[in-house]
Amino acid sequence: MSLINYTSHNHVAEILIDNPPVNALTETLLDDYISALHKAAADDDVRAVIVSSAVPGRFCAGLDLRAIHLGQSKVTDLLERLYRQMTDAQHALNKPSIAAVNGTARGGGMTMSISCDVIIASDQSTFGYPEIDAGVLPSIHFSHLPKIIGKHRAFELLFSGRSFGPEEAKELGLVSHIVPADQLMTAARELAQVFCAKPRDVMRLGRQAFKAAGDPDHRAAVSAAVDNFCHVASGPDAQEGFAAFAQKRKPKWNQA
Repeated sequence: MSLINYTSHNHVAEILIDNPPVNALTETLLDDYISALHKAAADDDVRAVIVSSAVPGRFCAGLDLRAIHLGQSKVTDLLERLYRQMTDAQHALNKPSIAAVNGTARGGGMTMSISCDVIIASDQSTFGYPEIDAGVLPSIHFSHLPKIIGKHRAFELLFSGRSFGPEEAKELGLVSHIVPADQLMTAARELAQVFCAKPRDVMRLGRQAFKAAGDPDHRAAVSAAVDNFCHVASGPDAQEGFAAFAQKRKPKWNQA
């Protein structure tokens, strides 16, 4: 059974993450999500894409740390999918994508949302980069987040691990619109139709140029992020962080 619900109507593909209870990112989920992006890219009838969640109050909690701790998933395999294959699929989508964030977005969920071209958030959404509290680093965000919100605010968010609400996300420039939760998909569909009404080839070429201008060193940044994350994830702090998460306790860091 797919962990992604894919539908298409009125020239818009809707990709909903469906891995309750928190939409944790597994290899299977990421494979399904990447396949959905490729499907939308290959469909000439699709002119815009909406990414959201089928789980109420949860957009995506990030990598499945419990599976990593239990040896059911390898960090390298997850990052290959999340950092390389998913971001490559988004770059090659050739049509605008909208993240409709309906609840909690953390870690890898931030990666999924920010890889889209626009983020619309419900008034009940929350955001955050908690990787530091699991003994790892949100390496992929080191490249693009300072460009969006400035290096000092980016450092504070990335290294404090704190969560923040939609109002702060909008003030920082991460979110374009905040809407009531029951109006989120309506707002996303209305914006998608605005994009659909524009000349298709001009939108395609314009998006390619926009992506290239905004992140000309994309592949180098992704490779550096993978290497950095994997290096840190192999250390004792990360192993303690994964174990603490799986055992639902506070980590005991080695401060010697």
